Amino acid sequence: MDGSIFDYLAKKEKEDKSPLAYRMRPKTLDEVVGQEHICGEGKLLRRAIDADRISSVIFYGPPGTGKTSLSEVIANQTKSYFTRINATTAGKKDMEERVGAAKEALSMYGKRTILFIDEIHRFNKSQQDYLLPFVEDGTVILIGATTENPFFEVNQALLSRSLILELYKLSRDDIKRLMLRAIEDTERGLGAFDMEVEDEALDFLADYANGDARAALNALELAAVTTGKSGDGKIHVDIDTASECIQKRVISYDKNADAHYDVISAFIKSMRGSDPDAAVYYLARMIAAGEDIKFIARRIMICAAEDVGLADPKALLVASAADRVVERVGLPEARIPLAEAAIYVALAPKSNSAYMAVDKALSEVAQNTTPQVPMHLRDAHYKGAAKLGRGLDYKYAHDFEEHYVRQQYLPEEIKDTVFYDPGDLGEELGMKERLKRLRSRKS
Repeated sequence: MDGSIFDYLAKKEKEDKSPLAYRMRPKTLDEVVGQEHICGEGKLLRRAIDADRISSVIFYGPPGTGKTSLSEVIANQTKSYFTRINATTAGKKDMEERVGAAKEALSMYGKRTILFIDEIHRFNKSQQDYLLPFVEDGTVILIGATTENPFFEVNQALLSRSLILELYKLSRDDIKRLMLRAIEDTERGLGAFDMEVEDEALDFLADYANGDARAALNALELAAVTTGKSGDGKIHVDIDTASECIQKRVISYDKNADAHYDVISAFIKSMRGSDPDAAVYYLARMIAAGEDIKFIARRIMICAAEDVGLADPKALLVASAADRVVERVGLPEARIPLAEAAIYVALAPKSNSAYMAVDKALSEVAQNTTPQVPMHLRDAHYKGAAKLGRGLDYKYAHDFEEHYVRQQYLPEEIKDTVFYDPGDLGEELGMKERLKRLRSRKS
């Protein structure tokens, strides 16, 4: 009995001294902010928790989105034993101990055990294989958490026995809601400090967090404990105080105001104008202000397609690769592939010929009646097509020199229309010369 009291007091003291983000972790599903797509009323995870019928789950998402919090909610709201390990420090012995205890709980008390493994992607194949039979026979219910795509990092056998649930980055409003809850909470939060935080400061901290609830809450706590009370007995936190507490200068960049559009416009025009220095500068402005890095990656891809185009087709591949890497690694590492792609696109030869060609073709389709496809180009594979003249006199290009033969491809009404006018730079110059030569041939 005494040991239980001391254990409780030790646990209580630890919780009292824990960071705000730890103390404010939700205890129930109703306290979870964000992730409505899996936690909302009627959703699968909520139904499973409410019915105490949870099965093995892998939570996948960026840091600070609530993966560990959801596992603790499951522990609080189910009748299973709950134990946890971190894959970065745990070895096979740790797993053997957890599995042994789970077997004992199941055989002696008929209770299942939830084994939560944080950063499960850190386990190697043999460690993951060890867990498989115990997950399969129900000895443990596995709940894994990972920031990496589980389809790349977790064994297929474990994946097939688990429900994969993706957690999304928390929105700016989600982060503000969590901070306001912490400011008002007198038991676990900062209610005892009697704080007043300006909306501008909350917006700044929400942007700084970039979807990571822990970062926002810990910054808010630092503001509370390092700011003295004013004459009215309250702690007032403005945007300058918030900036000082996180050692981050306020960037003049509101994602809902003109500065946002001005900076992204300058970024795109710098890449289009072949100025890598300006492109990297505006990229840094956006990253420092908390802009969504996926949004930045998309703009680079659009510029690669629209402004570089066929002058250097590899630019779109580089931009697409950066977009994929950004999705997988996140910040701070994502700044490097973003910079590489922006610099590559800025220095690539430019052409908007493909962009102009497709828009001209779309305009033609929109403004004029749609003419018939030439008879010799129509599908001739179905029964009776030949009798209707479909496909007759079609010339198979591969049967001719250079795998080219002159024949009419456009409908009769627009047969002489030119949609694609190639540029004179980069790889497109070679395309232009070839197209000119082919168009001049008579057969």
